Amino acid sequence: MNLDIRCARPEDAEELSGVAHAAKAHWGYSRKYLKLWAEDLTISLQFVQDNAVFCAERAGMPVGFYAIESTDHGWEISHLWVRPQHMGTGVGKALLHHAMGWARARGIETLRVVSDPHAEGFYTKFGARRVGWAGSVPEGRTLPVLELDSRIPATPASS
Repeated sequence: MNLDIRCARPEDAEELSGVAHAAKAHWGYSRKYLKLWAEDLTISLQFVQDNAVFCAERAGMPVGFYAIESTDHGWEISHLWVRPQHMGTGVGKALLHHAMGWARARGIETLRVVSDPHAEGFYTKFGARRVGWAGSVPEGRTLPVLELDSRIPATPASS
């Protein structure tokens, strides 16, 4: 089935939030943890207006999205989520490839990702390297900080 990637619109915010919440829940986190992270997983209309947010659709239905924003640490992929039933079908790869192209077109050489531990392997498969750790919630939880070189096409490393 074809996949289309387009700029997200503010009216997509609620649907994109649903994608993020469903994708995070897919990894088996407890309701307690999901509640802790609910605000971070919720995409607002203002966020869509203020950042580069792109939505992947199949048959007109959002199946994934990513967001890139400028932070104190440089340019960061702050969201990249795929609906669980579409994981493993190439949506994540297409979104990451699109994000890398977006960055390259703007002269951005490095994209930072503070990754969920379950997603680190996905990013490293496409050339990301771990450069550190970031604190998270609950207290004591840390997340891998990764960097991607946008000048390198997002193709999987050979096994």
